[in-house]
Amino acid sequence: MPDAWDIDPTLSDADLAVRLVTAAGSLAARMRAEGLRTDHKTSVSDVVTAADRAAEELVTQTLRRARPDDGILGEEGAAHDGTSGRRWVIDPVDGTYNFVSGLAYWCSALALQDDDGAALGAVHQPSSGETWVGGRGRPTTLDGVALPRLADRPLAECSMATYIHPTTLNDPDVLQTWQALVAGVATPRVLGSGSMDLSNVATGRVGVWAQHSTEPWDWLPGQALVEAAGGRTAVVRHRGHRWHLAGNARALDELLERLRAS
Repeated sequence: MPDAWDIDPTLSDADLAVRLVTAAGSLAARMRAEGLRTDHKTSVSDVVTAADRAAEELVTQTLRRARPDDGILGEEGAAHDGTSGRRWVIDPVDGTYNFVSGLAYWCSALALQDDDGAALGAVHQPSSGETWVGGRGRPTTLDGVALPRLADRPLAECSMATYIHPTTLNDPDVLQTWQALVAGVATPRVLGSGSMDLSNVATGRVGVWAQHSTEPWDWLPGQALVEAAGGRTAVVRHRGHRWHLAGNARALDELLERLRAS
């Protein structure tokens, strides 16, 4: 693929997003293979590497050239105020703890946000080579093939991808709510990458997703994919925290009932 900033600016937003997450993921994987130093941000599990920063810079510089009027927000600090009313939200390496540990469950993710919310999401997992893209008016595809619409299933038959940081376990408003959600599903999965989790919800490999206080770069790419696959999403403020939920319509309704009753 050409250098990122040489990408044709006339590409559609979806094609541009696919090129960018693929390039970012490939760069990060290559840098990991060559060896990286890991820095800590807020905790031992909140880590960042030179690959995160380099991949975000690649995406940011490309967008500044290809979509100069659009805003930019990146997990590693990229910020640009646009004039178009649109904003690209970048997660160059989602699942960095997995990434530095040598695990395969990480990805590069990108969302396009407008006044109505998440308009487009794209996710690329280098270890599998899989790429998802979808959004408003564009059904979610996996490697170019449209995913089937998510079918309704009861919550009790669904796995739930989730995450809870150990530092929040002392907060009963988090722990009790989380326990109520987990108790309603077939089995929980704590895998460590929100965008991978939500991509797998869109694909039907995971039934539902629940996490509190989710950052926009961990939520928006997958939110767009789930909704464009016929699923539903919700952000609910409950007991002082924002809970982000996604899944098929029936299971999401049941998840919301459990949340509000907790």
